[in-house]
Amino acid sequence: MKQLTIPFLKKYKATTPIATLAKSLTKFKETPIDIAAWNEAFPYTPQVNFKIGYTTESIVIQYVVQEKAIRAVNNQPNGSVWEDSCVEFFVSWDNGVSYYNLEFNCIGTGLIGFGEGRNNRERLPADLIKTIAFDAHIAPKDGGFEWSLLLHIPLSVFKYHNLTPLNGRTCRANFYKCGDQLPEPHFLSWSPITFHKPNFHLPEFFGELIFAG
Repeated sequence: MKQLTIPFLKKYKATTPIATLAKSLTKFKETPIDIAAWNEAFPYTPQVNFKIGYTTESIVIQYVVQEKAIRAVNNQPNGSVWEDSCVEFFVSWDNGVSYYNLEFNCIGTGLIGFGEGRNNRERLPADLIKTIAFDAHIAPKDGGFEWSLLLHIPLSVFKYHNLTPLNGRTCRANFYKCGDQLPEPHFLSWSPITFHKPNFHLPEFFGELIFAG
C-alpha cells in the first residue's frame, strides 16, 4: 500500500490567512499524481503535483497542474466539477467503510460527497463547502496552461467524524486529476487502481496517510 506522511504546521490555525499557508508549504516536497491506470483509452497525462500539511484544525493541500487546455464551466457548489479541469481528494476515516470525495475545478468551485460507495452519495451543504478557503491561479505556459489551487479545509467539513486531534492518526485516501469534458479526457491517481474502466470511487485502492506528531 502506498503511504505518505503528512507534516504538522504547528504555527498555523484554521483562521490563518491563506497566503501565509502558501508560504509555509514551500519547504515541503511535491508528490506526483502520475498513475494513468487507463492509459490505453486515455493516453494524455498532464503534469500534476501536490503538497499537503495539517494544522490542529485543518488540512492544507496545494495542487499544481500543467495541461494543454483548461475548462472552468461550473461555478456553483456541488456542480459537475469533474467535467472541468479538476483535482480531487478522497479520504476515509474508518478504513474504507465510508469516505468523503472532495472535488474542485481550477477556479475553486467545490463538490463534496459522503457515503459508503459510488451510488446514493450524500452531497454536503453548500454553506459547508464554502467554509473551505482557496487560492487559485491560472497562467499560460509552454503553449498550454499552468494552474495552482491551494485548499484550506477545516476539519469541520468532515461532519460525520470527530478528527481532533489529528496528530498520530492514520487514514485511507487517494488524490486524483481528471477532466471528463476536456479535449483530451484523462484520469490520473496518486495510488494505483486496478479496474477495467475509469472509477475513482474504489476505497480498496486508497493509500495510507500518516499525520505526523
